[in-house]
Amino acid sequence: MYIEKNQEIHLKNRPVGLPVAEDFSLVSIPISILKDGEVLVKNRWMSVDPYMRGRMIERDSYIAPFTINEVLSGGAVGEVVESNNPAFVVGNKVSNMNGWRQYFTTTGEDLQLLPETGIPEQAFLGVLGMPGMTAFTGLTKIAELKPSDRVFVSAASGAVGAIVCQIAKLKGCYVAGSVGSDAKARYLKEELGVDAVVNYKTTDNLQQDIATACPEGIDVYFENVGGAHLEAVLNLMNANGRIAVCGMIDQYNATAPTPGPANLSQIVIKKLKIQGFIVFDHWDGYPAFVEQMVEWIQQEKVSWKETVFNGIEQAPTAFIGLFEGKNTGKMLVKL
Repeated sequence: MYIEKNQEIHLKNRPVGLPVAEDFSLVSIPISILKDGEVLVKNRWMSVDPYMRGRMIERDSYIAPFTINEVLSGGAVGEVVESNNPAFVVGNKVSNMNGWRQYFTTTGEDLQLLPETGIPEQAFLGVLGMPGMTAFTGLTKIAELKPSDRVFVSAASGAVGAIVCQIAKLKGCYVAGSVGSDAKARYLKEELGVDAVVNYKTTDNLQQDIATACPEGIDVYFENVGGAHLEAVLNLMNANGRIAVCGMIDQYNATAPTPGPANLSQIVIKKLKIQGFIVFDHWDGYPAFVEQMVEWIQQEKVSWKETVFNGIEQAPTAFIGLFEGKNTGKMLVKL
């Protein structure tokens, strides 16, 4: 197959603070001729996610940092357009971690065939992918959710948070969340059935507004933000509460160490469980998650929103937009 050009996004500089467009470069590279056992994949959709910001820092972490002047990576959904591998035929839809590029060749070991569900393929980057699996795992496995729980979710309109809210409601819980705009608050209440919402950007007293939203306290906190949110919630947790720490986006672009909560004694006083988790450590549960989530979607019990940018050249803008609150639901780039 002849490909006129293949474009990909490279990390040009390690960002300081909030990333800017100049930290990325759009590069055209050739595609090599397929060898025996290889396939050529054309990516159709790619994901941008907050965790990628941590990989732009040169430090030890649960995953290796990105390399300067090399292509970035992340979740993507593509289509096999040429194959020298009997396990894949032209037209197969596959998920992969080779995002931030239009085409790539592979032996197929890093590809997962998408099941036939009738659900749009890009959902495997959102509600049926890592964000949905993160929500499901964090609630059911880490927070050990019970039907009587009162749940609070930060970043509640995001790709993970919106699914957390819906699963908790399906499990019979009282659910409240925080968002950064009135439009996102309406989405949570009117479309997702969340019981109460706090706009953290307009509040004069975050703790008081969360207390009003959660009049019986908080049994489970799904943490996506950190900072002032965590400090406020610690004061409002009920005894034996559980906090599933998914992320702390409040700190991702910090240029200096940020002060920790001044009330960590609440962990002891209230006998709280706080556990951070990385969803890939629990990926053996993915097939069961997909089966359950597909059932909920087909029963119209779970919905989702997408914010879509078009063209690989828009990937840096989409990524930066995550930290500016420009997405409702999953942020995607259509290639």
